[in-house]
Amino acid sequence: MIEPQQTLANPTEPIAAADAPTAQTSSTSSTWWLVCRHELIELWLRGRVLIFLLFFTLVLSITSVMREWESQLSSIPPREIIKITLISTITFGLFIGLILGADSISGERERDTLESLLLTPTSRRQIVVGKFLAALSPWPVAMLLAIPYLVVMAHGNAMLGKSLLLGSVLGSMVAIAFTSLGMLTSIWSTSNKNSLFISLLVYILFLIPTLWPGWAQKGDWGYFMQKLNPVQGTDAFLAKVIVNNRTIPEVYSYALAPIISGIVMPALLFLYAAPRLGLEGGVRHAQPQRTASAVRLATVFLIGLLTLALLFARTPPQRANAATVFQTDAGQSLQISVNMDYKVTQTGDTIDFNTTVVNNGSTKSLPFNVSMNIIKIGSGDPVDPEDWSPERSQEVESLAAGASAQQSWSIDMILSGNYMVYMTVVPIPATPEATTQTASSKGIHFTVSQTSNANPGGVLPFAIGIPTALALLTLWVRRRTQRSAKVAMQVG
Repeated sequence: MIEPQQTLANPTEPIAAADAPTAQTSSTSSTWWLVCRHELIELWLRGRVLIFLLFFTLVLSITSVMREWESQLSSIPPREIIKITLISTITFGLFIGLILGADSISGERERDTLESLLLTPTSRRQIVVGKFLAALSPWPVAMLLAIPYLVVMAHGNAMLGKSLLLGSVLGSMVAIAFTSLGMLTSIWSTSNKNSLFISLLVYILFLIPTLWPGWAQKGDWGYFMQKLNPVQGTDAFLAKVIVNNRTIPEVYSYALAPIISGIVMPALLFLYAAPRLGLEGGVRHAQPQRTASAVRLATVFLIGLLTLALLFARTPPQRANAATVFQTDAGQSLQISVNMDYKVTQTGDTIDFNTTVVNNGSTKSLPFNVSMNIIKIGSGDPVDPEDWSPERSQEVESLAAGASAQQSWSIDMILSGNYMVYMTVVPIPATPEATTQTASSKGIHFTVSQTSNANPGGVLPFAIGIPTALALLTLWVRRRTQRSAKVAMQVG
């Protein structure tokens, strides 16, 4: 809530009447900053945002400790933990921006405090810009608070830096989109309750698909919805790059919805809605023509996003098959070897090894894939290689006669027990009617023992320290504000 009659240094101290012309003589080009500064004081120095962030760090601390303890029993790869923590940070960060944006206009209009901004010699767009920046301010702080958790739980994984960069970029785009959506709802709503209800409903509708089980997100329709939903697209993009070791060009279509929404939604806010901002006090009745225009714009945006998703959801063109000139048995001469026989290790460890494929034939080989297979020795549940390794298959181009190719592999020890890992060469058939002879390596025997730690992953000090420090800061800010209010009342 903006109260122009208050000073910036002390929100409880009124401005003297002689000081009022000062604001009018200031340049209108900087009014957006005056509005933003007043909003920041209201949100941060009154402790409202700090309470949101305190709740966020409490949830992040509890879930981090639980994930690390769970990782000791069924070891979760560091890449998976990084991705889950990033998505949790993004979803909570955009939630704060959405709620603050939803309250920014309709809340003040309902409290009869928005009309006083008419005294400010500025455009309505600058008012919206100032409020937007203030509502967006908790997102970078939430991301900074999550970094210590990510660093500790990554256990030195090389993917951490890339994950932070991608998570920050996509998270910022989604946070911008949802903060803009909250302010659009706030501008067009007839009451603050409607604005908050609609914003929460939209948030839930976008968030629910990310909680569906994996099988429900597969298939053409599942992949289509992932590319259409900005939140789900961010989740899928980070999962494929961080966990599944896919390259950005392979999965960039999943990032289109977050990026497009982060551009279109603020454009709709600043270029269309902001100039039409109603500053009248009290509950304002919506104008039918304006509401219809807003509905049309939202429909056009959704149709455009749907069209883009359809364009990029197409099956990629198959590579031209130039292998028909080769013999159909050209893969039988391929042999594969590994540089490891066995390994005794613990859950949570990461093991690296190499494979080498040699073409012992007299002709050029077919292109081929080298695939990883993991089998549990004895009774027990079957092993899902996707949980154990970020890369289960590598494609290799044709090998000349006598040539060789080496591949590098990494396995995270997820569960205790005895396991056999073997690698298979699968030559790609030249025609749909043809088949090829596969070749397998000797097995690598892994004996994995259970490990435990009272301080899981070293995250416990951060899980206790960060919420405690934030709670103390919140109490100090609120007490300081209360003392300032008492002093102002005594002086008055």
